[in-house]
Parts: sequence; C-alpha cells; structure tokens
Amino acid sequence: MRQGNVYYKEALAGTITETDEGDYVFTYDATYVENHPKAFITFSILVRTAPYISNRLFPFFEGLIPEGWLLDIATKNWKIKSNDRMGLLLTCCQDCIGAVSIVPITEQDDV
Repeated sequence: MRQGNVYYKEALAGTITETDEGDYVFTYDATYVENHPKAFITFSILVRTAPYISNRLFPFFEGLIPEGWLLDIATKNWKIKSNDRMGLLLTCCQDCIGAVSIVPITEQDDV
C-alpha cells in the first residue's frame, strides 16, 4: 500500500492511497472537512467525510503527473515505469504548479 498526503495550499486536505488490491482511495482529512467544507480540491472530488474509491487513479491526480519530455526525465532519473501512476504521483508531485501538492507517507511516518 502506498500513500500520500494531499495538501491544498498549506492545509492538509486529505490522503490518497493505492491499496494492495490496486484500488485508489481519496479521503478528505476530518479537520479539513470541518474547517473548509466548501474548499474542494477539484469539482469532481467535493468535500465530504466518505472516501472516494476508484479502480483507476482519479483524473485530477493523473493531471498532476508530468507528460512528454518531463515524464521521460522523471522515468529515467527515478527509474519509475511510466505506467506506475502512483509512483510518479508520489515522486513528482511534491512541488506542483498550482495549489495542490502530494507528499509521500513513508513507513517511518506511520511509526
């Protein structure tokens, strides 16, 4: 299972998870839901307490992953396959253009 914290501006908005079964789960952080009930990260993922679940990476998160020559550089430098979408998201999207960033959660973070 791989996870990343999703930040909207400076606030922890939620967590994106790739399960061992290959599903993707996005869950808004409870504090974020309480403090920012209308500050959704995208129109397709409105703020709510229930998780969003999909068998594919959500299009919004797909859109954060580099394309073209930048994707080529990322896959070669970090030795990530271009079809490893979660790996690319966690590696390349910590400092995105725009208001959303993804920070990987490591096993050490869980301890």
